[in-house]
Amino acid sequence: MTTLSDGTTPPPLETPVEPARRSGGSFDWRVLVAMAVTLVLWASAFVAIRHLGKDVPAGALSLGRLLVASIALSFLVFRRRPTWPKGRDWWLLVLCGVGWFGIYNLALNEAERRIDAGTAALIVQIGPLIVALLATVFLGERMTKWLLAGMVVGFAGVAIIARGFSGEGSGDTVGVWLTVLAAVTYAIGVLAQKPLLGRMPGPEVTWIACVIGTVVCLPWAGDLVDVVKVADAGTLWWIAYLGIFPTAIAFTTWAYVLSRGDAGKVTLTTFLVPFIATLIAWALLSEVPPALTFVGGGLAIVGVLLTRVSRAARPAPR
Repeated sequence: MTTLSDGTTPPPLETPVEPARRSGGSFDWRVLVAMAVTLVLWASAFVAIRHLGKDVPAGALSLGRLLVASIALSFLVFRRRPTWPKGRDWWLLVLCGVGWFGIYNLALNEAERRIDAGTAALIVQIGPLIVALLATVFLGERMTKWLLAGMVVGFAGVAIIARGFSGEGSGDTVGVWLTVLAAVTYAIGVLAQKPLLGRMPGPEVTWIACVIGTVVCLPWAGDLVDVVKVADAGTLWWIAYLGIFPTAIAFTTWAYVLSRGDAGKVTLTTFLVPFIATLIAWALLSEVPPALTFVGGGLAIVGVLLTRVSRAARPAPR
């Protein structure tokens, strides 16, 4: 998850209430369009970050993106009277904002100065594995054989990806582990966000966390000012693009999809993001991940799917 961006899953605006079909039984094409828009925008975020990484420092890019996203999301939040957090909810929001929005963006942006977009998108997909691991440690969830197998397979995939970059120089290996750090902070954000969504609407949770992430990145305000002074219009456009399209717009279209389909099945489509990101990066940046990345990425995705088998196999409460 995300996320909101760059391969991660944002919270739904509404509880899913019906399958993605019209009353007459035909599939609702609007849901398909919204899903396609979401996946392409998320995938494009990895490519945009990679493109900007050559000229824009990670801190400046993080601050610029989150600042634009906060402004864009404020239009969604304040179209009606917002619901504000109370008591310990603020602490959960701080954890979510600092981890998922602040550190996540800083780590991912720095990572993509060292590794390609497709590889970064594949590694971020281990986020659900880390969520499951943290849930067993802090929430007392049971460690099943499927969950254990999924973790072993998934992390073996990451090790293979790192091995594929080991011959490219230490900087590339550092990029792999920075992306793992991004996946860890995503997982922490998901766990912090989960109880909040039972008490607050999704847009408010996301907007407040995004604002907190913006505050975390303020130490790089000077770098952002320097970038704005010398950057061409194209660079500024791509920074604005990251804040508006993969964050604000993709969040809204994803919520639309979730409100009209089964959340578990719909979420599986996010595994297409790394492959779309790889295709876009190949077309626009002429870069392709190392061969071992596809092997390791495939194992990472299989690992995540195994953990979902674990959850699906649990007996229904009586």
